[in-house]
Amino acid sequence: MSQFEVSTLSQCSFTLGEGPAYDPSRDAAFWFDIVGRKLRRYSFRDQQIQTFDLPVMASALFRIESEDERYCLATETGLQFFDPRTGELEMYQPIEADNPHTRSNDARVHPSGALWFGTMRKNAEPDAGAIYALTGGELHVVEPHWSIPNAICFSANGGTAMLADTAEDRIYSIAIDPKTGLPTGNKVLFADYRIRDGSPDGAVMDRYDVLHVAVWGGGRIDRITPDGRFLDPIPMPASQVSCPVFVGEDASALLVTSAMQGLDGAALGADRQAGDTFYVTGNFQGRHDKPVRLAR
Repeated sequence: MSQFEVSTLSQCSFTLGEGPAYDPSRDAAFWFDIVGRKLRRYSFRDQQIQTFDLPVMASALFRIESEDERYCLATETGLQFFDPRTGELEMYQPIEADNPHTRSNDARVHPSGALWFGTMRKNAEPDAGAIYALTGGELHVVEPHWSIPNAICFSANGGTAMLADTAEDRIYSIAIDPKTGLPTGNKVLFADYRIRDGSPDGAVMDRYDVLHVAVWGGGRIDRITPDGRFLDPIPMPASQVSCPVFVGEDASALLVTSAMQGLDGAALGADRQAGDTFYVTGNFQGRHDKPVRLAR
């Protein structure tokens, strides 16, 4: 019997459910339908759901240091402020805004407050995206020529980053400066999914640096220890799970998004919960992302 229990949090049937985030001050979760240009908010306090229609594709949300009301969104044109009271966006940092063929994808905040942010072609053409780091008000290219950036997350001490190129079926680790969030070495192979079922998508690391990876096409969450051992996976009720995030005051539960994208009628008939968002309880030792530190 599994130590984990999976339930459906939201029957949203999103085309490309992605980018879940959690705000512990409000006990609220957020996630996106990237291609549908929607942002959904779920309040755990009163089980209320609110859906925002967005004017651009967006894929990730972050709390902002010293900011109580607005959030920061990763969008197809750059980093933008988002005010949930009005639903309005305001540009903060344009990124590839002059390229209509690319959009944002995976992103996460480093313990220092630096932000790593990935871009990709909207049709996933190879080597057309990049991974950026925004730290100290300066934008740096961490990895150029990336196809589908995913699994961006950081060790608890801030000294290691994980990142995947889903198109390559590989997860890499890279040494980084805990103070700046910038690389201090080259990426090295951490997990090779060419020999496994499914492809690595979004991921989070718990307080002991166990990597929790949503496996696109594999219908599961893989758990990988810092030394590369695969623990028992968590089976999920949708094949194309896309990204997890720890939720709850003590970060003891997991929220997982999924997608319908690319599934035809027959596949959807067999994958009836594709695009829904799930809630997983178990023996999680999670942690919450820090707010992003933005230069003013």
